[in-house]
Amino acid sequence: MSEAEQELARDLGFLEAYTIGLGTMIGAGIFVLPSIAAEQAGPASMLSFFAGGLVSLLAALSLSELATGMPKAGGSYYYVNRALGSFFGSIVGWGMWAGLTFASAFYMIGFGQYLLPGLGQYIGFLAGWGDVGISIAALVMAALLTAVNYYGVKETGALQNVIVLTLVGLIIVFLGLGILSGPTLGEFNPNGWPAVAATIGTVYVSFIGFEVIATSAEEIKNPSRNLPLAMIAAVVTPTLMYVGVMFVSTGTLSIEALAGSQIPVADVATEFMGSIGALVMIVGAVLATVSSANASILSAARVNFAMGRDRILVNWLNEVHNRFRTPYRAITVTGIITLVLIAIGVGIGTLAEVASFMYLVTYALVHVAVVVLRRADPEAYEPSFKIPSVLYPIVPVLGFAACLVILVQMSFIVQAIGGVIVVFGMLWYLFYARDRALSESLVGEAIAPEPTAMVNGEGRYRVVVPVANPKTERDLLRMAAASAHAHESEHAEVIAVNVIEVPRQTSLSQDLTFEEERVDRQRELLDSARDIAADLDIGLRTRAIVGRNAGSVILDVIEEENADHVLLGWQGTRSRREHVLGSTIDPVIGRAPCDATLVKLGPEDGRGEGDIMVLAGEGPHAPVAAQRAAEFVAAADEASLTLLNVQSPESDSDEELSPTERGEAVISELAERAGIEYMSYDAKVSVAENTEQAIIEAAQDYDTVCVGATRAGTISQAVFGSLPEKIGAELAQTVVMARGEEESPMSIREALMRRLEV
Repeated sequence: MSEAEQELARDLGFLEAYTIGLGTMIGAGIFVLPSIAAEQAGPASMLSFFAGGLVSLLAALSLSELATGMPKAGGSYYYVNRALGSFFGSIVGWGMWAGLTFASAFYMIGFGQYLLPGLGQYIGFLAGWGDVGISIAALVMAALLTAVNYYGVKETGALQNVIVLTLVGLIIVFLGLGILSGPTLGEFNPNGWPAVAATIGTVYVSFIGFEVIATSAEEIKNPSRNLPLAMIAAVVTPTLMYVGVMFVSTGTLSIEALAGSQIPVADVATEFMGSIGALVMIVGAVLATVSSANASILSAARVNFAMGRDRILVNWLNEVHNRFRTPYRAITVTGIITLVLIAIGVGIGTLAEVASFMYLVTYALVHVAVVVLRRADPEAYEPSFKIPSVLYPIVPVLGFAACLVILVQMSFIVQAIGGVIVVFGMLWYLFYARDRALSESLVGEAIAPEPTAMVNGEGRYRVVVPVANPKTERDLLRMAAASAHAHESEHAEVIAVNVIEVPRQTSLSQDLTFEEERVDRQRELLDSARDIAADLDIGLRTRAIVGRNAGSVILDVIEEENADHVLLGWQGTRSRREHVLGSTIDPVIGRAPCDATLVKLGPEDGRGEGDIMVLAGEGPHAPVAAQRAAEFVAAADEASLTLLNVQSPESDSDEELSPTERGEAVISELAERAGIEYMSYDAKVSVAENTEQAIIEAAQDYDTVCVGATRAGTISQAVFGSLPEKIGAELAQTVVMARGEEESPMSIREALMRRLEV
């Protein structure tokens, strides 16, 4: 990964990723398609839904490998473009955009059907509008959703979750009561198996949403486990629901009645849930169609953005609005095409099938991309999840063949429209993108792959340094470099991290796109870090991350990098409210499984340089503080080291040692424990009744003070301990608080949250 690229924080556990996928799958299709599918294949259409689920499972496995190997926003377009080159990237990009546009029009027609003929049964003025009224309602809502996305009005995550849970609940109740009513199937397969195969193409529009999980791969924790499980669960759950809905629907109404219904699920519900139950299903269908169409319009704009990033698309179309920070031109064009498709009267079945056609083409190429990347094995492709060896290459080969079989079975008009879109993508590449696009094909390397070089297995000593302030960046990196230089035999390196925090209501990738000022500031900060590292003669990597919570992000970086040491800056203020030292510092210091150092910088002339004092105590972390001080002294041109111990004038033991002798013994033992006995240092013992006051008074003579954590147990209200934090808050000099490796026990709440995230 390039050092200048931004990363998205891994904030999503399995449940969150699963609900994201489920929210896109449980949508308009389940309410609109039963009548179309029943007309084409009768009760056997439930097998069409089941087969569509199997095809999607194969695609989910291939997408899971690609997403963990190249975790970038853009989905299938991004993977195909990187593996097969810009020619196929242009085909898939335009195909996905067209597919989402046709899907949006399909959802809007479904909205019109449930709004007018559906609610018209209960609200008089909505009845009797006919097909023209349905089209007008679809046009108005499509225009409204286009405007909503244009102006950047965001649907909150909480509202989306309520809609998804409501729809799932409605479908479960529908299935439960429908099965209890005793549905009776007529002739199972009246139109033959070719009709069943062709119907897969019609209903596949219901399955195109699961890919949203792959597009969120950068944000998923433990993606090797959570991403494939979430995708598989998000396909299996709605597949079973689709099959169940078709079983209940075709067993409750005759095929003729079902095929002629514009509100099939509501008409079926009337038979065993009554008019109130039917009304509830109609309201659910209205919510589902609006939510699905809104997601499709926004997803189409994101595909455009990814194409523009790779210079396949014209910049004009990809421009972001100065005020609303939205890709307003891409949204507008998507909305206009959706409106045109509705206005010219394209049939609802044709809209669904063209959307399915384009995504089947896309997933066929996704399977090819997996094989190409496996064989080419580019350096940047390191998937944490791979299709199991027993299933490779069966999954991509079978998935590719299944997509082609379905495409061949689709109607001529759909194949013609889809073919025109594919040819347009080819021509666009030939006449516009070929000389501008950034991506090159890996097919050649896949045909004749180079032998893989052995990876250097030597370990590294890694120091993670979060940087956020240009005024303190150099000093923090210099201190981290001092620690790294002390471990040069271990091939030490410093990792500078900057986190852009984004609120929960905003998509990480979308905020990264629109918050240009913060991204530029982040880039400047990390560019400066590289310049500083060059001056300090230390190896440095930078990580630019967009996340929800900086503390959690830093902990994830520490874990991913297997870091040995984390060094953070602190302003020196304390709080007794929710956080002690700060919302970022507290969780990092409390949970980081490595050495942790907190630095409050003092005057510029004495930051880890000059006269350095270590508070020499018997605590478990005092040697770590001594090691930090020794590292600073070794890296500085002119610096002195003093080990200070404060003793009470009264002895707590029976030993006949004076307070000074006791202090000297503690200092000598500390130097040996810290491994710095070889260094030149001054041993200073102070005898005083008030230990804290004596330490603070003695520290006034030094430029930097290093103190080890004294916290004992998790009940303490301090993070490092009350004494180190008091010293840090009261002294004007540079104060370094250090602790060694430890992992404090998790609370029950933390443990439960961790289990849900894994």
